[in-house]
Amino acid sequence: MQIRPATPDDWPLIWPFLRTIVAAGETYTWPRDVNEERARVMWLVPPPGRTVVAVDPDGTVLGSAKLVPNQLGPGDHVANASFMVDPAAGGRGVGRALGEHVLGLARAEGYRAMQFIAVVATNTRAVALWRSLDFEVVGRVPEAFRHPTEDYVDLLVMHRRL
Repeated sequence: MQIRPATPDDWPLIWPFLRTIVAAGETYTWPRDVNEERARVMWLVPPPGRTVVAVDPDGTVLGSAKLVPNQLGPGDHVANASFMVDPAAGGRGVGRALGEHVLGLARAEGYRAMQFIAVVATNTRAVALWRSLDFEVVGRVPEAFRHPTEDYVDLLVMHRRL
């Protein structure tokens, strides 16, 4: 698998799995009915943000990630990132590869830490991945996420120094 900067030509390959993941309503705080135009603006971020894709040798987009400053101004030394892996590519290490790549990008760009502000507590695969990459849960927002089958669940704030 190769991880490279995303281009506008990648969007038609990202949108189908992004739409599926968001519509499921289990792991993302985005509106479940987000339209394509709004999703593109939210995912293909302008500088200083970056969006990357993980592709297999035949060019299939397996997943994508975006890296942005967590805050503006005096808080812009802490990174934030979001990740989407095509469910059809699950279990192939795409999320880990994207996570490691984005951590490297953040380090190279001078960020001092990375913070995830809304990891759904019931997303056990993501929580386990981030813990394995040395993220710690530094906060918990009780019942801050309306899960479609689990009712109200907690959102975790996860952090690691770079």
